[in-house]
Amino acid sequence: MKIDAHHHYWIYTPEEYDWIGDDMATIRRDYQPVDLQETIRQTGIDGVVTVQARQSLEETDWLLGMAAENDFMRGVVGWVPLMEPTVGDCLERYASNPKFRAVRHVVQGEPDDNFILGDAFNRGVSLLEKWGLVYDILVLEKHLPQTIAFVDRHPCQAFALDHIAKPRIAENLLEPWATNLRELAKRENVYCKLSGMVSEVDPASWTEAQFHPYMQTVLAAFGPKRVMFGSDWPVCLVGCEYARWHAVVSGFISQLSDDEQARILGDTAIEAYSLP
Repeated sequence: MKIDAHHHYWIYTPEEYDWIGDDMATIRRDYQPVDLQETIRQTGIDGVVTVQARQSLEETDWLLGMAAENDFMRGVVGWVPLMEPTVGDCLERYASNPKFRAVRHVVQGEPDDNFILGDAFNRGVSLLEKWGLVYDILVLEKHLPQTIAFVDRHPCQAFALDHIAKPRIAENLLEPWATNLRELAKRENVYCKLSGMVSEVDPASWTEAQFHPYMQTVLAAFGPKRVMFGSDWPVCLVGCEYARWHAVVSGFISQLSDDEQARILGDTAIEAYSLP
């Protein structure tokens, strides 16, 4: 079973997706399950994990509704109001849906670099374990020290690090990202997605060789058992077609055993998200 552990859908409006700037104008259009199903067919991907792109319960309901109608959508990473006192009731309602597998907050967009250490936010995250839910960590490289402290507050909670924490690949800078990532990887309750890297390079001039030091760092730190493939489609389309990113990752991991490749291309995601 091959799984894409990270992608999005949207019905585009400038108001709701204002983060899609002029340099990303090529993806200012709608992206629906039928579009992705046609795209993944060429790469042999069997199922996907759908990740929220708006911070609203409306988004979570919309994604779960589509998942109910599309078997290839194996799991949903939704949004819930983690800082609200009523979040427990909210989680109880969603946790009864077998495709609701994780929660994410767009921490990278918060103006406070220490947002992830906030008391109210951490109270909400502390409830996820009870329902067997993963928390997807979306941060920038600069947030890794705070992320390590955050994860240490929740030693029994499963985490998935999105986009390898967005290192400065365009500048070919490994540090301090690599040192901090290796430290985070010592926490065995953290998985890592090989995703989103195309967004950190010049979309017109990047090379596969640029990604290799970062992929090697991730693989050495987490090992194949905690690394999973993700496309970040349709965001990736700004700099790379889906099939090409799949080929980049597949080519890089071809050095590994068949079992290790199977982990990265599907089994890790199935385990991490307890996919039905």
